[in-house]
Amino acid sequence: MESIGFVNLTLLLGALLVLVGIFSSLAARRFGAPLLFVFLMIGMLAGEEGPGGFVFDDYQTAYLIGSLALAVILFDGGLRTRFGSFRRALGPSVTLATLGVVLTAGVLAIPAMLIFSLSPLEALLIASIVASTDAAAVFFLLRSGGLQLRAKMGTTLEMESATNDPVAVFLTLLFVHLLSMPDAAAADMVTIFAQQALLGVAFGVAGGYGAVFLLNRVDLPGGLHPLFVLALAVFIFALTAKLGGSGFLAAFLAGLIIGNTPVRALPSIGKFHDAMTWLAQIVMFIVLGLLVTPSALVANAPAAILFALALIFVARPLAVWLCLLPFRFTPVEKGFIAWVGLRGAVSIFLASIPMLVRLPQAELFFNVAFFAVLVSLVVQGWSVNPVARALGVAKQRRLPEVRRVELDLPGQTAHELAGYAVTPDSDILARRHPPRHASLALVVRDGTVRRAHEIERLQPGDYAYFLVRPDRAGRLDRLFISNEALATGARHIFLKQRFPADMPLRRIEGRHGLRFERRYRDGTLAQLYAAKVGKAARGTASVAPGDMLLLPDCMIAPVRARGEADDDRPPEAFDILIDLASLQKERSLLAMLKALLPRAFSRKPGRAQE
Repeated sequence: MESIGFVNLTLLLGALLVLVGIFSSLAARRFGAPLLFVFLMIGMLAGEEGPGGFVFDDYQTAYLIGSLALAVILFDGGLRTRFGSFRRALGPSVTLATLGVVLTAGVLAIPAMLIFSLSPLEALLIASIVASTDAAAVFFLLRSGGLQLRAKMGTTLEMESATNDPVAVFLTLLFVHLLSMPDAAAADMVTIFAQQALLGVAFGVAGGYGAVFLLNRVDLPGGLHPLFVLALAVFIFALTAKLGGSGFLAAFLAGLIIGNTPVRALPSIGKFHDAMTWLAQIVMFIVLGLLVTPSALVANAPAAILFALALIFVARPLAVWLCLLPFRFTPVEKGFIAWVGLRGAVSIFLASIPMLVRLPQAELFFNVAFFAVLVSLVVQGWSVNPVARALGVAKQRRLPEVRRVELDLPGQTAHELAGYAVTPDSDILARRHPPRHASLALVVRDGTVRRAHEIERLQPGDYAYFLVRPDRAGRLDRLFISNEALATGARHIFLKQRFPADMPLRRIEGRHGLRFERRYRDGTLAQLYAAKVGKAARGTASVAPGDMLLLPDCMIAPVRARGEADDDRPPEAFDILIDLASLQKERSLLAMLKALLPRAFSRKPGRAQE
């Protein structure tokens, strides 16, 4: 009976820790604290030297939980990565995720040898353990903080953090192998690298397409598709790792293929894996926090802080600048990318590997890696938003999320049914027909379901359901954004002005006190819009109506003619929503009144009109 009671108590405590982690995420969002830091603190408080007093030192179980959780997290990262975004940032992100990790480890090994008196291989091992950025920490801070980064820079950061873990895992396993087998030849390094990379790519691609084939051919009962995909992800990871390949790379590639190929039940698969990824992060972070002995951290604190500062201010920036030399990033963008190099659970997970094989300096590696993660989260995690605003690489305002209902349509995989609530000021009301990439299927009006041919025009209060390709649903979202949500959600006061597309930017600056980038000031409003959000090649003015351009002090939206259905025609006018609250700090009261009443203040009394 005692053993049964122990099992029940363990389940109770585990569920309680997960619940505490979930509720603590609300506080983390409010205070801007890195979520990973909160989960680690919960684990440490529940550990042997915290109020919880729970003794946990089973590194093998921690490795098992960490491997499973990382497989799920990386698979979900691939599942949510679009090929379009992948191609746009493929060069810089892959360079940072591969060469950048290697350079970071190589540079950081030098101070590691000096600080801890380690051998070159030992220094390379501890540097490799903390060489990769953490996807969970980067994604949470960038998205929950409301940052709207420049497109290429934001995609590069997210892609790098999602794809650099396999390289760090490979380097860690490589140096652990060389330290545990001193007689290993240098050729073994090349062999292990080739085996890990080739098998990881081969099994990831084959597993991804195999999963797509099974999902579209096997008639599973409703609700089993997400669980089937999860089991396949773990199977691909475990099989690849068992055969000597990189299971983490295979899991990411399998998710990338499944997420970008038409498959059954994709909406339900995405929602299920979103929940599973959260659970995996919470469990893994808390378990890793339980492993830590705070007194041991304090003993290594001075040297570990010096090591962490060398990582943040020397190794990471140098690796980023060298990797991004061939790409068109400004010095400010490179500096911000270097700063958003948060370390997280992957580093702590990798630090448990030397403990498993009982390397001589294993405990030092684990404590230093954990301390480096804490320093990174505190120093970089809490300062991402202020640094972004100070450098001018992001706006604190982003488009509000649209509540979209997604329904899978059995028997086909090319389309899904997307449903939206029609608000009184949404852009869809200005159109007589839906965009060409969507087809209106039905409308719920006043509690009655009506077919598409029975509806002449949509009305406020309707619930409209469209047949749309999954990769085009995001474009349809823009037509249902409420302009009221744009204003009230940001808690700003906006002045709305309409200008013709050929309006010179300098005239807008003089009239309303806005400041555009110097390279665009001599152009027109249409040229600025085309350069910022145009979909065609460089130099063309073809833009996609419905896209909203976000600038520090205003938002620019194209104006479409009523009933216009051509998404490729350049707009003839633009609405500019000027953020008066943002300008207030730099403008006098008279200038504010001038913005509100431009005609009354545009000329001095008695002066002839031009």
